[in-house]
Amino acid sequence: MSKIIKLEPETIGRIIEMAWEDRTPFAAIELQFGLSEKEVISLMRKEMKPSSFKMWRKRVSGRKTKHMVQRNFFVGRFKSANQN
Repeated sequence: MSKIIKLEPETIGRIIEMAWEDRTPFAAIELQFGLSEKEVISLMRKEMKPSSFKMWRKRVSGRKTKHMVQRNFFVGRFKSANQN
C-alpha cells in the first residue's frame, strides 16, 4: 500500500482511468506504474465511492480483457496516446 501513498494525484487519476478501460489489462498498469492487480483494487477501493467500487468490481471480475493470461488476442491492440 505504500506505493499508492507516494503517487501523484494525476497518476492516480490515470490508473483509475486505465482500470475502467475494458481492454487495458492489469499487466499494462503494472508495467507502467508498478502496481499489481491487488494494489490497483486497493487503490480503486480507497479512491472510489463504495457503490462505484462495487460496480467496477462486478464489471472487471472475470473479464478476459483485463487479464493477459485469459486473452486470446495480442496483435492489433489499441494503445492510448496517454500510455508510455
